Amino acid sequence: MVTIAEYLCNRLESLGVEHIFGVPGDYVLDLMDVILRSPIRLVNTCNELNAGYAADGYARVKGLGVVCITYGVGGLSLVNAVAGAYAERVPLIVISGGPSRIYRDSNLLLHHTTGNYNLQLSIMEKITVGAVILTDASQAANQIEQTIEACLHYKRPVYIEIPTDLVNQICPPPTSTHHIADYSSDPLALQEAIEEAVELLERSKNPVIIAGVEFHRFKLENKLLKLLEKTGYPIATTLLGKSCIPEMHSQFIGNYVGAISREVVRERVENADAILCLGAIMSDMNLGGYTAKIDINRVINANSEKVKIKNHFYQPIYLEHFLDGLIEQLSYKQIEIKAAYSLLLQTVEYEPQKMLSNLYFYQRINHFIEDDSIVISDTGDSIVATMDLLIHKNADFIGQAFYLSIGYSIPACLGAALADRNLRPIVFVGDGAFQMTAQELSTIIRENLNPIIFLINNDGYTIERVIQDNTYNDIQPWKYHQLPQVFGKSWSTQVKTQEDLELALEQAKHNTELVSFIEVHLERLDCSAGLVRLGQALNQMKQTTDNK
Repeated sequence: MVTIAEYLCNRLESLGVEHIFGVPGDYVLDLMDVILRSPIRLVNTCNELNAGYAADGYARVKGLGVVCITYGVGGLSLVNAVAGAYAERVPLIVISGGPSRIYRDSNLLLHHTTGNYNLQLSIMEKITVGAVILTDASQAANQIEQTIEACLHYKRPVYIEIPTDLVNQICPPPTSTHHIADYSSDPLALQEAIEEAVELLERSKNPVIIAGVEFHRFKLENKLLKLLEKTGYPIATTLLGKSCIPEMHSQFIGNYVGAISREVVRERVENADAILCLGAIMSDMNLGGYTAKIDINRVINANSEKVKIKNHFYQPIYLEHFLDGLIEQLSYKQIEIKAAYSLLLQTVEYEPQKMLSNLYFYQRINHFIEDDSIVISDTGDSIVATMDLLIHKNADFIGQAFYLSIGYSIPACLGAALADRNLRPIVFVGDGAFQMTAQELSTIIRENLNPIIFLINNDGYTIERVIQDNTYNDIQPWKYHQLPQVFGKSWSTQVKTQEDLELALEQAKHNTELVSFIEVHLERLDCSAGLVRLGQALNQMKQTTDNK
């Protein structure tokens, strides 16, 4: 005999969840007491938004993240993080304490509410694939199971609200087995899709693969490697799908992000006579502000549950089954490939007293990243500049390349680091983004984590300056490298010259027991070449739109 809260904790533990992120509040205290008695660790963050980002980062590494908050002031503060997880297909379970059922029935005006007790549910319904308020102990297990299944199936957030008077009530076992849908493709549609795709690819002379984030979400990276071995095709990834294969692979050519891409990658993709696009979210950022120039008649576009070839749609077809068919039927092609790892062959000229530049900094960092790292990049020039950093074997990359919520990286670092302590986070965050969520650095220190954090100080919102500059892009300058000492035991410094950077990298590499925080000073408009190309493309699009 277990209570509803105990049943939920047991279920989460069975799914491999070892940490839950959250902030206490009176509607959730009894539930948190149960979590504290369970094997799952409750990690208190500085606010609910950061708890959501942390759970998101945890899910990207672990496969499932959980956040627990109180009603109203907690749940509504969390909304932006949940929306980002929904957009980028991150399996996230949101657990909220809620007012007792007797108060709901009486329509009393309680604190943390607006008087509408369904407000939080109705908001969460828009940004989840399943949202429920538990109303009866006899059905609680059924509701919990159905909601969790939706999260795991669709790889998107769900919401479970538990009124305070239900937390410790006995939870009868589920009375039925819920099946959202099985993972079987329509056999005839699958056969036709494979036949059409194989015909197009086999007669091509210059094919290319573009791989996206769904390889991460559905754990299909090994099948992608088999496809590469079978076909010999070159492969590029979208920015959101970055690191779905080790980027030192001999067939990996780089990230394709429209006009933002390196020229050799852009030309290779856009001149291909067949493009096998697999598991990608074709958003504006993934397409470089829609600067991608791809002929739809050359594209085979396969996502988690459907395949589109030219103007033909096939569904339901699961990506895994489509990959199996391609691996079985495609033949090997001998194709000349300029692999991305050639970037490491470029000489980085070292001039100790020379001031740091954006170009030098990221070229040097490309030689600093090692196996067993996890690169986490924030929105802004950071995510554009890190596009060409090579992610090695056993390493990973995290960045909100679709939703682009500024301030994501620091709390996401907390979640990712706890999800796998064998991966050392290397974080790139701009000064503007850091000011959004800086306080979560204190939780990272509290948890005895050891990330290397590069604070890129270029005096404000550089990405916005490149797109359209004005005084709204200015921020108050902080003495960033002094902040970690305020939060607790850590090591921090600031660097301005190439020699400063070398000394800092050497120190950070050996600081394996604590946070290393390096403030990197760059000129205000010194940004990556990719960001310059993005700004030009967006300005051209804006002018074209305005003229119409």
